[in-house]
Amino acid sequence: MQKILVVDDDKDICMLMSRFLTKNGYRVETATSGLEGLKTLSEYKPDLLLTDFKLGDIDGVEVLTKAKEMFPKMPVIVITGYSDIKVAINVMKMGAFDYVTKPLFPDEILLNIKKALNVQKPSGGRSKKATSSTSTGDYIFGNSRVSKNLMKQVELVAPTNFSVIIYGESGAGKEAIAKTIHNKSQRKNAPFIAMDCGAISKDLAGSELFGHEKGSFTGAINQKIGHFELANGGTLFLDEVANLSYDVQVSLLRVVQEQKVKRIGGNQEIDVDVRIIVASNERLSESIQKGKFREDLYYRFNEFSLEVPALRERGEDIFTFAEYFLEKTNEELDKDVKGLSDEVKNYFSAYPWYGNLRELSNVIKRSTLLTEGEYIEAGSLPFEIVNHEKMMFVEERVKEPEPENHFTESSSGQLKSAASEAEYQMILEALKKVNFNKSKAAQLLNIDRKTLYNKMKKMNI
Repeated sequence: MQKILVVDDDKDICMLMSRFLTKNGYRVETATSGLEGLKTLSEYKPDLLLTDFKLGDIDGVEVLTKAKEMFPKMPVIVITGYSDIKVAINVMKMGAFDYVTKPLFPDEILLNIKKALNVQKPSGGRSKKATSSTSTGDYIFGNSRVSKNLMKQVELVAPTNFSVIIYGESGAGKEAIAKTIHNKSQRKNAPFIAMDCGAISKDLAGSELFGHEKGSFTGAINQKIGHFELANGGTLFLDEVANLSYDVQVSLLRVVQEQKVKRIGGNQEIDVDVRIIVASNERLSESIQKGKFREDLYYRFNEFSLEVPALRERGEDIFTFAEYFLEKTNEELDKDVKGLSDEVKNYFSAYPWYGNLRELSNVIKRSTLLTEGEYIEAGSLPFEIVNHEKMMFVEERVKEPEPENHFTESSSGQLKSAASEAEYQMILEALKKVNFNKSKAAQLLNIDRKTLYNKMKKMNI
């Protein structure tokens, strides 16, 4: 029986999740604080950790970091508020398998748990980050100008043996682009090995890349084959490569130059023939200026570079990707949702998609799960998407000083009346969304609780 640890400072959530997951065949332990969770984690050694991001004593970043240090291959699913989408992106970069947003839907959580645990089983114990294929498969290109330009660059560089740097925001599909380059190259029948350098501790990065011999350091109870050997003849993809430590970068430069790798603690040099593709969400030239990345290694990688555009820059391509994710989700959930309503399309077009393709995929999965008819309607979308423009309006009013008055008394009164009505409606919708829990409503609105109280009093809510 697979073991799950649930960490949440809300005892009711812990109890409900424990009952639900136990009912679905898992062994469950719970903890109601971050420190208690870490202690239980070391003793219980679960197969998966489900943790809230906002805990009473320490935050989810510290829990995630220490959990990955203890059990690097254990999947971690983080619970966040949907207004914390930027937080969710960061925890994914730090190695979380996925995130779920409040309010929680048990079926959605169960789906993510099954997916995370199934990823851990194959490939001789290799984790998701080191599998020979990606979950997204080949990249889906749209019809926008930026997408067509990206496709031309991929078609141009794929048949060569050039090293490639892929730039792009988190969640934009950099790994899928790398896999597409591999599949269009002469190495397509050889392995494609991916490693997320931001999800592995500095102490383990060298072992993951180069392997180690039994007994070479504390904890090396068996010989380990590194990613370079696994990728021999094929392609090695290093995501967030600037996160590698200086020492590992030195060793990496030597391997790239000589095409020979030596396992940690070993004496034998092993010939390798590996094409390297790296990715970063910041310019490596800027990382050099900050002293985070070696200049000589940068020039080794920079034989060709391309940029994956953010989803918000692609216009109608949003719906191409939405249809693709919907088709996959229908198969996964055994449903037959036909598409998006016109209202949902309008919301999708207006939303900035901070999490790019990853966020869009999660929204489609969540909405499909909640959809009972043939089309996804606005009622099944997350609060953040439906109320994005209103929330931005309120946020600007809270943060920015009042502008100078350039209006007549009459026009100024009309504007204030319209603004107050919009703010009133937004606060009311947020309160309804969380069953009039003021603390949660304040979180959704991205304002503090005292500000919300004052506004409610002023508006007679």
